[in-house]
Amino acid sequence: MNGAEFVPLSLVPMLTGIFVAVACALPGNFLVLRRQALIGDAISHVVLPGIVVAFLITGVVSTWPMLLGAAGAAVVAVVAIEAVRRLGRIEAGAAMGVIFTAMFAGGVLLLEQSDTSSVHLDVEHALYGNLESLIWLDATGWSSLWDWQALKGLPVELPRMALTLVVVAAFIALFWRPLKISTFDEGFAQTIGMRTGPLGLALVIMAAIAAVAAFDAVGSIIVIAMFICPPAAARLMTNQLEHQIAWSVVFAIIAAVLGYVIAGYGPLWIGLQDSVSAAGMIATMSGIILGLAALFGPHRLRGSAAPIG
Repeated sequence: MNGAEFVPLSLVPMLTGIFVAVACALPGNFLVLRRQALIGDAISHVVLPGIVVAFLITGVVSTWPMLLGAAGAAVVAVVAIEAVRRLGRIEAGAAMGVIFTAMFAGGVLLLEQSDTSSVHLDVEHALYGNLESLIWLDATGWSSLWDWQALKGLPVELPRMALTLVVVAAFIALFWRPLKISTFDEGFAQTIGMRTGPLGLALVIMAAIAAVAAFDAVGSIIVIAMFICPPAAARLMTNQLEHQIAWSVVFAIIAAVLGYVIAGYGPLWIGLQDSVSAAGMIATMSGIILGLAALFGPHRLRGSAAPIG
């Protein structure tokens, strides 16, 4: 595929997939280490009712109403999870399972009862997104990357995910030391005066922002996978948190690129006519990477994983 074909058809969805994968993997490292990985799963499910409610109120599927609706649903879910955990005296994983299942099911019911025939919003879109449809119509080749008129025609999902990635990365860089200390020794963090509660909530909010921004482009499947698989695979490669973050970014990028390429061209290589879901294949590749890390990673040589420092 030459530049005249690759840039309009594949560059934007591939970059969007990369930005989504990395934006989810970064906070996912801390969620996995804090044994809160299911929070990413919960958030990626609960945004659906928020998006549907926003559509019912505004009558359009546009960026800001959808983001606000999804963000509102995510906040409601986080509060509800904490309320169920405290009032019901059940462990956090069970509380998350109850809330995200109920809210996702409610979102599906709302979606099925709503007239969304005029917009691209259905159950399949909620699961797989519309990554393949992010075509850059104004692009003519690599020269379009320097053409301001062509850049104005970029699908909105790409700059939105780029901005989201910058915000998430900036948060982690700014609060690196408090996040690291509170993740591995919350008691010590509280002793030296750190407010671990607000910091933990801020981390969850960053994860929610990443999930909400990614939802329209890639749906819930890839978001769930990227919160967990690259960080978990990276954990099997090293005991150093800094190195784990780097490994998770590398694994996220590899999963996004290979997943997109194999989804589009893999079936053709084996004689099939139709491509498969890019989001589904990216999630599959992230799972394969985790499996390979579990089978061949350095942790097998050093035995049980030592504490990260």
